[in-house]
Amino acid sequence: MNTAELDFNLKGKSLSELEQLFAELGQPKFRAKQAFRRVNLHLATSLDDFSEFPKSLREELAENNAMPTMPVRHRSAEAGSHSTEKFVFDVGLDPRRGKTESAKSIEAVWIVSENRRTVCISSQAGCTLNCSFCATGTLQFLGNLPAWQIVEQVYELTRVRGERVSNVVFMGMGEPFHNYEDVIKAARILHHPEGLNIGARHITISTAGVIPSIERFTTNREPFNLAISLNHSDPAARGEIMDVDKKYPLDKLLIAARAYTRAMERRITFEYVMIPGVNMNDEHLRRLIKIGRSVRCKINLIPLNTTLQGWRRPSLAEAQKFQGALLDAGLTVFNRGSPGKDVNGACGMLALEMAGGASTG
Repeated sequence: MNTAELDFNLKGKSLSELEQLFAELGQPKFRAKQAFRRVNLHLATSLDDFSEFPKSLREELAENNAMPTMPVRHRSAEAGSHSTEKFVFDVGLDPRRGKTESAKSIEAVWIVSENRRTVCISSQAGCTLNCSFCATGTLQFLGNLPAWQIVEQVYELTRVRGERVSNVVFMGMGEPFHNYEDVIKAARILHHPEGLNIGARHITISTAGVIPSIERFTTNREPFNLAISLNHSDPAARGEIMDVDKKYPLDKLLIAARAYTRAMERRITFEYVMIPGVNMNDEHLRRLIKIGRSVRCKINLIPLNTTLQGWRRPSLAEAQKFQGALLDAGLTVFNRGSPGKDVNGACGMLALEMAGGASTG
């Protein structure tokens, strides 16, 4: 059999894709489940871990780079620390997607809270968008990450930290819904009962507001949480800080959000980065209350974490006043704070160090 055209990579493949691969290799169907569990449950790092495979099969897979690696170039804390930690990975973008195979950097964050261990992962190297408050948007977009490089972030952080992941959030570098296929595939692998079996309600995909993908997500009834980075309540001003709004304006975005909540019978999350002098005055607050009452939602408030554009972080009193007004209006509101800020791993800060000195908040 001519296997030159086969993609031997065992990582980032669905169970059905592995079944097809092993069938083409003349192997029994059960090899697929064995491989899936080794990669996605036992988090194998080498074909030497595949003890149930015959030596000849392991050798064939090894010759065809069936277990590619994604080296960690930098960590912000020592192994065994109980604190939040940022990881920088060197990745090679898939040459079949029109990119030269060369090392690029992406970042992922392990976030520690009292009852949770959350991994914030990237879906792109760089970003296709340019939100004014976000460091990633200052970088050149270098490509979408294939599913295996997305899930590998979760697996490597799990291996290093030695703890079980409780939550995964697609809120790292990149716009997840501009890499829809691989992001959904990765989420399904993380949720799969033969893998880590992370609950769908513990996996959140965040978008800046790519309406066609929100509609697709709704039509397909994907079980994962959906979050929208709102960040401004004024339709005329949102486009000034989020370029996505120029293509997918706020009024149409809210229509898509309402359709999601009706179809799925669940709340959507709105993320709102608080920027004094930009989106926190009384009129912005009034508009945000109106939005919150018109959509079944919860609102996560995030203090600005960068000083891009010369903007400043809200004071504690300013943040509490803003949140208090929303709570008084009967909305469900949380201040997410800035987990990871001390390691440049908070919201909007990913790639600040890699960018070579952009100012942090």
